[in-house]
Amino acid sequence: MMEEADDGGRWDFLDRVGPDTSSCIFKLLDHPADLARAAAVSRSWRRFVIDNEFCKRLCRQLCPEVANFTSVAVVTRRPEAAAAAPGEPSRDADLRARETDHAVYCRLGGALVSAKTSTEDCILNCVAASSTDNFPQETVDNTLEPEERVYGHSSYWSSAGQDDPDVPESLIYRLSSDLCLVDEIRIRPFRAYFQPDNPIYSSRAVRIRMGHSMLPPGTESFVSDENENLKAMADENYTWTYTSPEFPENVLQTFKLPRPALCIGGIVKFELLGRIQKQATDDRYYICICHAQVMGRPLSSDLMVNISNPADYSILKYLPGASNVTGEDILNNDGSDSTEWHSLVSRYWQMRHLAGTMRNHMLGPEQRNLLLGPVQFVDEDDYMNIEEYMNIHMDGFMDM
Repeated sequence: MMEEADDGGRWDFLDRVGPDTSSCIFKLLDHPADLARAAAVSRSWRRFVIDNEFCKRLCRQLCPEVANFTSVAVVTRRPEAAAAAPGEPSRDADLRARETDHAVYCRLGGALVSAKTSTEDCILNCVAASSTDNFPQETVDNTLEPEERVYGHSSYWSSAGQDDPDVPESLIYRLSSDLCLVDEIRIRPFRAYFQPDNPIYSSRAVRIRMGHSMLPPGTESFVSDENENLKAMADENYTWTYTSPEFPENVLQTFKLPRPALCIGGIVKFELLGRIQKQATDDRYYICICHAQVMGRPLSSDLMVNISNPADYSILKYLPGASNVTGEDILNNDGSDSTEWHSLVSRYWQMRHLAGTMRNHMLGPEQRNLLLGPVQFVDEDDYMNIEEYMNIHMDGFMDM
């Protein structure tokens, strides 16, 4: 703060203690709101916070996956608002770039802190399983059902049988947002009540990977009753930005991550390592999962990653005002919105809305695949509002 000097003037705290000591003090601020308040004290304090990238440093301290972002960008709703001043000196351009970094990371820090306050199941759909014993009756899609019995039948995914107990299996899921802060994994192994001694077909251990798909936009597919989607298991289809430690599994169901981890890209892979239980009828090892959940919180809709080019997932994008956008706003776009802003917000809104729709109406795999096709929003002349749009696309599914 400013202090009274001997000659009646005022001292700036930063000048009084020097930049090195000031930096050590500012690094002790461990909440984004504290840095925001510090930057509001004076112009010199704001410049000190911006020039030393304290907000970026704090974000990486809160969540190390943030280091995967190589750059940030502000995407405005109106194209003309994003235009840079013609003939802008390089010094001013550098200042604007630092201020942009500060604004984006300040917003990200606030989102990371608020995302820790509550959790929900973030799984939107099943992408693939490394094997299935009896497809589609034992499809991985069964792991989305919260109940152990559906329509009078046991609901679970089963791997193919193996003679070697060390053969692993993997399950891949798509989350409800491209940016989710995840803090807990829940897995319920299947207990075969119809077999002697009611064996539990768990894996020996579980490991989690999170990242994004490298497939071209619009080509991602999901498990359905007709398609096991095994091609989606190939490692070259994904970039993993987080890998958890191995968690021993038997009857345990909840695995708390060592710290909340940011999933950049909305893909989670469950690695089921090793087998415990043999099936008596064929003397082979199996892994069976009844239910799976990824507990966390999608970040705010004004923070996104690039969806048009998988190679650009390292660019964090801030869309001011996107949090207040509704589905009707998207449908009623008159063409004045910038293409990138509209595309990013549309995708976020669609995925979140579909997540709620599937939970409310228990849609099956075919209906999920239909609704999760390429993002294509209709014009307002075709449908009056988003509820009517969704009802038309789900015609015939609501009575399941």
